[in-house]
Amino acid sequence: MTSPGTAETRLPSDNPFAAPSDLPFGLPRFADIRIEHYRPAYLAGTAEHLAEIDAIVADPEPATFDNTIVAMERAGRLLQRVLYLFFNLSSSDSTDEMQALESELAPQYAAHNDAIKLNPELFARIDAVHAGRQQAGLSEEQIALVERYHTDFVLAGARLDEAGRARLRELNQQIAALGTTFTQNLLKDTEASALLLDSADELAGASPDAIAAAGAAAAKRGADGKYLITLILPSNQPLLASLTDRDVRARLYEASVNRASAGEYDNAPVAAQIAQLRAEAAQLLGFATHADQAVADQTAKSSAAVDEMLGKLVGPAMANAAKEAEQLAEIADRDGISLEPWDWAYYSNKVAQERYRVDAAALRPYFELDRVLHDGVFFAAEQLYGITFTPRPDLSAYHPQVRVWEVSDADGSAIGLYLGDYFTRDTKRGGAWMSCFVEQNALHDEKSVVVNNLNIPKAPEGQPTLLTLDEVGTLFHEFGHALHGLFSDVTYPRLSGTNVPRDFVEFPSQVNEMWVQWPEILENYAVHHETGEKLPVEQVAAIKAAELWGQGFATAEYLGATLLDQAWHRIAAGEEIDDAADFEAVALESAGVANDLIPPRYRTTYFQHIFAGDGGYSAGYYSYIWSEVLDADTVEWFKANGGLTRANGEAFRRKLLSVGGSKDPVGAFSDVVGHAPDIGPLLRRRGLEQS
Repeated sequence: MTSPGTAETRLPSDNPFAAPSDLPFGLPRFADIRIEHYRPAYLAGTAEHLAEIDAIVADPEPATFDNTIVAMERAGRLLQRVLYLFFNLSSSDSTDEMQALESELAPQYAAHNDAIKLNPELFARIDAVHAGRQQAGLSEEQIALVERYHTDFVLAGARLDEAGRARLRELNQQIAALGTTFTQNLLKDTEASALLLDSADELAGASPDAIAAAGAAAAKRGADGKYLITLILPSNQPLLASLTDRDVRARLYEASVNRASAGEYDNAPVAAQIAQLRAEAAQLLGFATHADQAVADQTAKSSAAVDEMLGKLVGPAMANAAKEAEQLAEIADRDGISLEPWDWAYYSNKVAQERYRVDAAALRPYFELDRVLHDGVFFAAEQLYGITFTPRPDLSAYHPQVRVWEVSDADGSAIGLYLGDYFTRDTKRGGAWMSCFVEQNALHDEKSVVVNNLNIPKAPEGQPTLLTLDEVGTLFHEFGHALHGLFSDVTYPRLSGTNVPRDFVEFPSQVNEMWVQWPEILENYAVHHETGEKLPVEQVAAIKAAELWGQGFATAEYLGATLLDQAWHRIAAGEEIDDAADFEAVALESAGVANDLIPPRYRTTYFQHIFAGDGGYSAGYYSYIWSEVLDADTVEWFKANGGLTRANGEAFRRKLLSVGGSKDPVGAFSDVVGHAPDIGPLLRRRGLEQS
């Protein structure tokens, strides 16, 4: 073990990580940090952290909550500063140098984690505190923290023998390295797979701003006069709904679903190897599969519970999707077309236009980004929780496109900082997410600094960025995660904000989507960016009438990804996967979700949630629908109790959003709605009730 005082790890005072940031709320000094600062700060941080752990282990006093658990909460501060910044930026503003450093550091960090969680002397102290937790006079939050640490260590292999710990260390480092490879392959091939078109004529059907954005994207890559359609992470690409050129639709679809599946950036063998290594690690820990290991620490508790819930959805969803396919095939047949997967969104949009008078492209002028953000997302939070947002142009973020707001409570007291990074970039991974630069906790007297990342194509300079209705939903959704982080009111960092079970973390963000179409919110932000006209009442009614249309497709594509995730993570240790594409096809067929017209929302080679980085959703992509059970139930509670009121907001914030991981999550849900979760509201929402 390297001492923090050695020449190799001593951090010079001029390294920006050497001391906490003196900016408001501890916002990192992004402008001062260069690539060469990370490695020495990381090495010094890991050495310091291990020395702090050694001191805890060497304490001659019997293990207590304060000298063991709280001491661990206080340890690793330098390392935390480095990692929170590095891994945030490696996702949102990466470079070739940063990717190379990530490849180097990811297995090292896995080894560092193992050095702590597989330390038998340290676990003995945690185990002793855990055994006496009920008799030690601890608070509810303190008991939750002890149980959190104990579970973390047990699931990380703390009870293994020496040989088992050694093998688990090897597996964890290999998985970390492969996860980084998967991420970088996907980033590079998604960029390489963008569809370059020679003429604007090939974009017929797209809105003028979408065409302008494609022209700007091409120019940015040095292809002046051409048009570039960049890919978003899911299989289904937004422009498939509007492009009239069927050949372009087919090319766009194929580019999307074949990403990272061949050539230099082929992720198929990477994914298979990750799944195989996870299976071996799970067996070491005493679980039949990685899925069983992953769910043991979730609210679902067992794979059987996940299967039971998914089983209620597959039949009705696939039946709905088949009915939708029949209707679309009839319409396509009138055009002399045999329906293919790249036609689905196009003809589905036609149904929405003809049957429900909903035209996705015609709606976009009413959803200008800044208006949606300030008069929709922020306005809803102001009405519900009494909070306010003040721009902080004096605070610089990590990229010129990223904006910073200070968030204040109803009484004027500070809550934290909110950063918004909304535009797609070649340096940003796909998808949308929330993360933290600083997590709220009273132990270090810190307030939250959170960031939302989206991937919205930026309009050319001087033109407004217009959103699709789906992108509006995503903006509200990710802000729900941000509120979960901002409203945290706990003592200990490990329990802060979104540090809750994975199959619960999506619940508050999904609830926040309810305000997208709430009348007084929609009326406030859905304003035509040129005419100032509010979204017509008949369009609002049409959107509501059309809500059930397409639910078959939406649920089927989601279940395809969910059950594919489960299949990959239910392989047995030692099971060989020679062909990932064959495995995927068999898995979807066996699960009853195979449909040639509906690809899974994510195919294996670009299933970032489960294979990239730490694979945070491995065997856990079911979490979205699991959380939606709670969400749909809570939306009904809001509606039954008056909707958008400060009283409802206060109850939801105080009883659920603020408690983080300090309370049983399902108990917190029940505290709000007054009963145990009920799947009925979800089935009604998605049109899946059986008659």
